[in-house]
Amino acid sequence: MKPRILLTTTSFQDTPGGHHDALAATGWEVVTARGPLNEADTLAAVGEVDGYICGDDAITRAVLEKARPRLKVLSKYGIGVDKIDVKSCTEFGIPLLFTPGVNHTTVAEHALLLLLALEKNLLFHADSVRGGGWKRQTGHELLDKTIGIVGMGRIGKEVAIRARAFGMKPIGYDVYWDEAFAAEHRIPRAASLDEVFATADYLSLHTNLTPETRDLVRAETIAKMKPGVIVINCARGEIVNTPDMAAALRDGRVRGYGTDVLDAEPPAADHPLTRLPNCLVTPHVGSRTHESVQRQAMAAVTNLIRAMHGEKPLAQVNPEVPVTKVV
Repeated sequence: MKPRILLTTTSFQDTPGGHHDALAATGWEVVTARGPLNEADTLAAVGEVDGYICGDDAITRAVLEKARPRLKVLSKYGIGVDKIDVKSCTEFGIPLLFTPGVNHTTVAEHALLLLLALEKNLLFHADSVRGGGWKRQTGHELLDKTIGIVGMGRIGKEVAIRARAFGMKPIGYDVYWDEAFAAEHRIPRAASLDEVFATADYLSLHTNLTPETRDLVRAETIAKMKPGVIVINCARGEIVNTPDMAAALRDGRVRGYGTDVLDAEPPAADHPLTRLPNCLVTPHVGSRTHESVQRQAMAAVTNLIRAMHGEKPLAQVNPEVPVTKVV
């Protein structure tokens, strides 16, 4: 019987590239669904699959209980595993693979796109002309502004490099600090988050979602920020408390919020952030470029193929779980 592979990532499916050929060349049966899947839909999809290339599907303990013992490999397309019960994967002996280092340039470009669009009132001006008008608003320069970068991993570093190119003054915060990179690019290290909040004209979020970072931006921390701060979020929607951000946008404490992620995706029609004029929301497309998708997809397929053959994958979240040969 051919191995059966579940594929749910839409950008993988919708973007041409060699990743399709690599997966087809295995000769395995591939079944597809349009993710990200909620828990109920994921439960319905698993159970009779040997391998799984997932995006941001809800892969809970209940899902893994149903998927085992047949599911032998879980290959994450991307780097964020906050929607996956990693502990249960490890307990059940399911290797969890991921693809670090494939989308940092693309996401960094998207963060700057959001910031520029807000500061130059891009949507207002484009909509005015498209509607037959010629209305104009005065924007702001990025030059000489301080950008606080929370999370100085691959993406945060790329944002810092691009910020320097715009003449901004980056300041970084991270528990893990790359001294060589900071010295080369003249990035001072903030001693605390409070220092970043007090200093930054722009705050760009590039940290993982953890219990410590959930609701990192909330009323209490917004009060510590410079009045009129602009916040950019290309990390996870849950890092920002939605009601508190909406309130701060309405009263002007936060001048603008540019985000590629929300706490609920896709959002409900009455989501508090999708109708505010000083909030710019894109539909989680920060890493969706042809170049980035092809890199991520090929890495996810390579991980899957290697693991299914009992070979070492490119990167594994739970390396203590042995990779065993399936085919």
